[in-house]
Amino acid sequence: MRNLRLAAAVLAMGSGLLSGCGGSSNGGPSASGSSPAGPSPDTETSAAAPAPATSRPGNGPGQGNAKLAITVMPSEGAPALDYILVCSSGTPAAESRHPDPAAACAALKANPAIVAQAAPGSDRTCTQQYGGPQKATVTGAVDGVAVESSFARTNGCEISAWDAAKDVLGAAGGAS
Repeated sequence: MRNLRLAAAVLAMGSGLLSGCGGSSNGGPSASGSSPAGPSPDTETSAAAPAPATSRPGNGPGQGNAKLAITVMPSEGAPALDYILVCSSGTPAAESRHPDPAAACAALKANPAIVAQAAPGSDRTCTQQYGGPQKATVTGAVDGVAVESSFARTNGCEISAWDAAKDVLGAAGGAS
């Protein structure tokens, strides 16, 4: 009997403490000013904050202005292929030396992020597949934003990046 009374007293005290932590028992706001209907300003919510606007490529269609130096290594020991791509409002300029400058400029105007490098050390999970020995580097600027990116085909993430940028990189060494 004594253990039962002790357990009842502990439960009553615990219940009193818990009711003091939340809103009032009548459903109105507690003394802290928060309402049971929503989180207090100090609580964490699961809604993500909106991303800040940036000047990096990839926030939708661009202006289509680019000046890029592109180097593609089709395979180990093969000579490098060097391209120059200059676009103005999505149209290739006369100084472009690229296998398909019209397609490359159109791709950059539609999505300037295709030549943006993923953040180093990002926590991406990539399939472990080999897409070929091709490698490429792209340097220059797209819509006034500096670009310095490397491409390869050594895993699923890199193959996807290569395929997205294929119009800019050119189809070298049998790569898609």
